[in-house]
Amino acid sequence: MFEIDPNSQSNLGEVTTSHVHLDLAVDFAASKLTGTATLELQALAHVEQIVLDTAHLIIKNASLKGADDSLETLNIDMSTVHNLYGTALRIALPTPAVKDTILSIVISYETTPKGGAIQFLGPEQTLGKKHPYLFTQCEEIHARSLFPCQDSPSVKISYSASIRVPKPLTALMSAIATSSSESDSGDFTVFNFEQKTTIPSYLVALVVGNLATAKISDRCAVWSEPETIDACAWEFAEMEKTLQTAEELITPYQWGRYDLLVLPPSFPFGGMENPCLTFVTPTLLAGDRSLTDVIAHEIAHSWSGNLVTAKNWEHFWLNEGWTTYFERKIVSRLSGEDARQLSCVIGETDLQESIEFYGKDSPLTALVPKLAGVDPDDAYSTIPYDKGAHLLYYLEQYLGGPDVFEPYMRAYITEFQGRSIGTDDWKDYLFKFFEKTDPEKVKLLEALEWDKWLYASGMPPVKNEYDERPQKVCLDLAGRWLDAADSENYAQFKRSDIDEFSTMQRVIFLGRLAESAPLKAKTLAEIDGTYQLTGYRNSEVRFSWLALALKSNYMVVVDAVIDMLSTQGRMKFTRPLYRLLHTCPDGRELAEKTFLRLRQFYHPICARMVEKDLGL
Repeated sequence: MFEIDPNSQSNLGEVTTSHVHLDLAVDFAASKLTGTATLELQALAHVEQIVLDTAHLIIKNASLKGADDSLETLNIDMSTVHNLYGTALRIALPTPAVKDTILSIVISYETTPKGGAIQFLGPEQTLGKKHPYLFTQCEEIHARSLFPCQDSPSVKISYSASIRVPKPLTALMSAIATSSSESDSGDFTVFNFEQKTTIPSYLVALVVGNLATAKISDRCAVWSEPETIDACAWEFAEMEKTLQTAEELITPYQWGRYDLLVLPPSFPFGGMENPCLTFVTPTLLAGDRSLTDVIAHEIAHSWSGNLVTAKNWEHFWLNEGWTTYFERKIVSRLSGEDARQLSCVIGETDLQESIEFYGKDSPLTALVPKLAGVDPDDAYSTIPYDKGAHLLYYLEQYLGGPDVFEPYMRAYITEFQGRSIGTDDWKDYLFKFFEKTDPEKVKLLEALEWDKWLYASGMPPVKNEYDERPQKVCLDLAGRWLDAADSENYAQFKRSDIDEFSTMQRVIFLGRLAESAPLKAKTLAEIDGTYQLTGYRNSEVRFSWLALALKSNYMVVVDAVIDMLSTQGRMKFTRPLYRLLHTCPDGRELAEKTFLRLRQFYHPICARMVEKDLGL
């Protein structure tokens, strides 16, 4: 059962899903979805039962659909409950199915508020304050709390859906909208969707709310609540250009539309690469387009992750390492190689911090960790992103630079698109490609210590060399501040010191100061007074400043910390701020009280992780 995917209870080796149709009604009053999931499955062997993943679903019945659309009720068993992976839904077939038999199973069910996939928001949690809102987040193993499924990225499905929502709300999905119609009563709208390109279950996504849209190009639009649509349209006006740059770098875009949805602030991630409709956090709305690198990352997922998918969560780096590598290549083409180098430097720092958090000997710091008996959410960190991108950057340089590596990169995507693969598949093709195109490179590949790169804990075995020049100006400024802290000679500094800095340079500047924390309160007061960081609109810079202050037990910023914790739920910011506040001598009780007060504001995934961080 766990052989193909250690985090799924489905009988993946006996049967596979090819298509899912969801017919669901949204009930905001009860915070649930009700309806049916129809699964088209193919027997891979002689099979007597179908085992699906569920979590906190109420399963009413399951039926076998005949060629004439007749329904035969089937026996179900939900007695197998796993504390991490949910409840196995065992569906007994009336007669065993032989290999290649196609089965259509209709499951009537409803979701419950305990499920991790859906966050229901009351009107007071939205910008408009008038209408409720819901959104889903299925990565990594939460699709099973949205619909019964083979919740493993080893299985790729097409899907269609009919979603009934109360007027005047709009439903969107990670699919192409095909039609909509009013109910007979006039109280509801039914929205219909189709996703013809096969995807893993974690990419099924739904949002329902009072939504407005603004066209960016013929294939790109932005969606948000009406109150912020103009700001969103301006912030993300260059997404078509970014998409075109990605196509030039990799291969033509295959998903039809690329729309962007800006969610309410409790969304727990920077972005989520749901096909046709990327979800992003409103913390990207900096007002100056300075944080749109996240969009390059999510666009890159249209190839790595969505087209070529890791077969289970142990190989997550194939999604995120490749995407981070692609993101930085896209940024280089849009903003220059200096921007790529700075991003690599920040990634290296983030990688070191993640490894320190888990401990350098933790098996979860391996590029390919073992996740049997582990909740993939607990293994989520920057490690697969930055350790994976580190390896790919190293290979690019080691094998001869972009001119050598980029043809391989495109061939890799073309070879595996539409498939779910493991690290061995990736590595085998790397050797195979260069055996055909440049056999001398194979000797270089054979010389690498692959076990250390892929399976060893801690930092990568070889340190990458990045261009020092783009970060020199920010490191020099940090050095001047550290020198001035000894003499208290602060008159030399002025606001214009950082006017020409990019966001990444400002983050590197503050990160360098944080390496020397704790700093004196006087020094921190002068830094804030000079650069006005506490009220900074750019969320990355504001977070970096607050983290530096908390590392120095500079509690003058505590109101700003609480404000940031209260107004957004992005885990990149929220978890470290709680951890840092919790470790301050005067902050432990405040961190716990603040979290308990705000718990319902956060997405269930974020709330559970912060709870673990604080030991509650």
